[in-house]
Amino acid sequence: MYKIKKQSSTLKFIYLFFMASALLADSAPKQWGESVTGVIKSFNTTKKEIALTFDACGGSVQSSQYDAQLIKFLSDNHIPATLFINLRWIDSNPKIFLELASSPNFEIANHGSRHKPLSMNAKAAYGIIGTSSKAEIIEEIDENSRKIFALTGKKPTFFRAGTAHYDEQAVEIALSSGVKVIGFSVLGDAGASYDALKVAQQIKSAHAGDITIAHMNHPESGTREGFIEAINALRKEGFIFVRLSDIKDSLVRLP
Repeated sequence: MYKIKKQSSTLKFIYLFFMASALLADSAPKQWGESVTGVIKSFNTTKKEIALTFDACGGSVQSSQYDAQLIKFLSDNHIPATLFINLRWIDSNPKIFLELASSPNFEIANHGSRHKPLSMNAKAAYGIIGTSSKAEIIEEIDENSRKIFALTGKKPTFFRAGTAHYDEQAVEIALSSGVKVIGFSVLGDAGASYDALKVAQQIKSAHAGDITIAHMNHPESGTREGFIEAINALRKEGFIFVRLSDIKDSLVRLP
């Protein structure tokens, strides 16, 4: 009798183990990358409009730099842009951050607190380990949001994760927190690794409704030179440039 009960308990344990494994498999994220459900990568427009976005990542001396000449070009030429700024960059550049936040040319967006990909299971991108839970996802968004609000009185509407990588569950959590998750359709400088010629080629390839991404924290890179060349060429073609808030009702989420 004892042997039968023991076998029954063993079978029950095996059954529960496999059921739990199946449930976990069903609940695990299915998507990963820059183009997952819920991410905004473009906008609808009938005009020759392009949305320019720049990231400032922070975290190291090199990544905490500031391309003042790039920003001056944008300001002097009244070219608006959305600036995605990480908490660590703000801490390294508090005075510059306040100057940018007070400029009518720019709007400040949230680039996360520790520049982590947004993941439910610590998935990595470019060697950077992502968040690993709902609580960590929320903190990655909210800590920097609180910082920006404390300094500017404005809560950022737009969020881009470090590396711009997500899974679909993380995006859903982010959306439920009230932010719009922004990707890009034109890769301007590949993390400030492209030379000026390649940056110019990339930005010149933009079409109406595109969202570009480049970096404002690497003055040593080819970003500034290539970007200025491309913007001047696009302006000659009749393109105008907008911030994300200017076209917020036309933003397109990936299904």
